[in-house]
Amino acid sequence: MDEHRRWPPDRAGELAELFVECADTLVAGFDLVEFLIRLCDSCAGLLEINAAGLVLADPQDRLQVMAASSEPVRQLELLQIESGQGPCLDCHRAGTPVVIPDLAEDGDRWPRFTPAARETGFAAVHALPMRYHDQVIGAMNLYARTPGALDPDSVRIARALTDVATIGLLQHRERADQATLIDQLHTAVTSRVIIEQANGMLSERFGLAPDQAFRLLRRYARDHNRRLTELAGAVVTGRADLPRPEHGTR
Repeated sequence: MDEHRRWPPDRAGELAELFVECADTLVAGFDLVEFLIRLCDSCAGLLEINAAGLVLADPQDRLQVMAASSEPVRQLELLQIESGQGPCLDCHRAGTPVVIPDLAEDGDRWPRFTPAARETGFAAVHALPMRYHDQVIGAMNLYARTPGALDPDSVRIARALTDVATIGLLQHRERADQATLIDQLHTAVTSRVIIEQANGMLSERFGLAPDQAFRLLRRYARDHNRRLTELAGAVVTGRADLPRPEHGTR
């Protein structure tokens, strides 16, 4: 995260598309997991950071890992929830950003998370709350492999994307009763598990790394206009047979 780097204006079209997608969270048939995965992937790409992860609170305010741009980040998000410590948890509890420009200088704050993050190759983390007024429904973690703070343009874009997504999700929740909300979150978590199962099967079948297998699954879903979770379920049950990729093996 070079302090002199600025967000490239030639990617404004991609950013506009993502804002439209955030605003579409009220559309019938909205797929929560697919949207949050897309949000993490886009933040990682548009902001030129290395990775992103997102946790979302259920109606009892218990955090669940809902999306990550890579498998190592998903594991780091899980570690935070399991250990009860980490920037994402502190961010959600306080409802304010948590900025660590250099994990090497703040190693004592989270005894389990920091060593794991550094071992994974990350040197800095920036956590943003998914907050609207006094409601905090989750948090987004942005990871970088080089120390340093996000530049001001990237911070503004990251906050704007997180805010728009938060408002959309809250409006989506307001349209449903408590029982429906619990069912929706359960379905979302189940969908995430199915995606991970399909990911593991493709990884084993084609000799791919987890991230490569996930990109194969996403690309096939987009090319064939299928929902990611529906395709993952078809892979797991043997109703879909993806072709062997030409490249991207270990």
